[in-house]
Amino acid sequence: MGSVIFDISMSLDGFIAADGMTVDEGMGVGGEVLHDWAFRGDDRDRALLERAGSTLGAVIAGRRTYDNSIRWWGADGPTGPDRVPLFVVSHGTPEEVPANGVYTFVGDIRGALDAARAAAGSADVGIMGGADIAGQYLEAGLIDEISIHLAPVIFGSGTPLFGTGSGIDEHLRLERTECTATDAATHLRFRVVR
Repeated sequence: MGSVIFDISMSLDGFIAADGMTVDEGMGVGGEVLHDWAFRGDDRDRALLERAGSTLGAVIAGRRTYDNSIRWWGADGPTGPDRVPLFVVSHGTPEEVPANGVYTFVGDIRGALDAARAAAGSADVGIMGGADIAGQYLEAGLIDEISIHLAPVIFGSGTPLFGTGSGIDEHLRLERTECTATDAATHLRFRVVR
């Protein structure tokens, strides 16, 4: 069985989306700058992205991430032509889901993780999306690693990754396993110490 890895991009001041998040502005107004490393970064950024994708067997996201991203993802999901299965934690299935899509809607975090692990086999399960889904998985002790792509931008406000309402009510010890700095981001990877 592979690792369960929470992976996200974040501003220097701890925000994973800018203010003004809507379906049309899924990362908030100007928030797409957090993903510049993935689309405009150098060879080191691309190599890191490719390496992470090569070990991925399934992905989990929350419903808000799905709703804010489906128009760009289409049937293939966030991994594009690789078509890695995406399990969406949701209390229901949307009225419209792309035909032949990679999406499965599951009612709770544990059910989503069980389904993702079954689909992934020995590969990793990635958890993407927002602070709420991250907090739920961290609080339940279900994340093995945290991968943060720290973008060189300060938002001042937006959606914080950690903080009040994050679901974490005790210290969570981490061990840094990787740190790669590029002009586009500082890529940090941590193992959760149990």
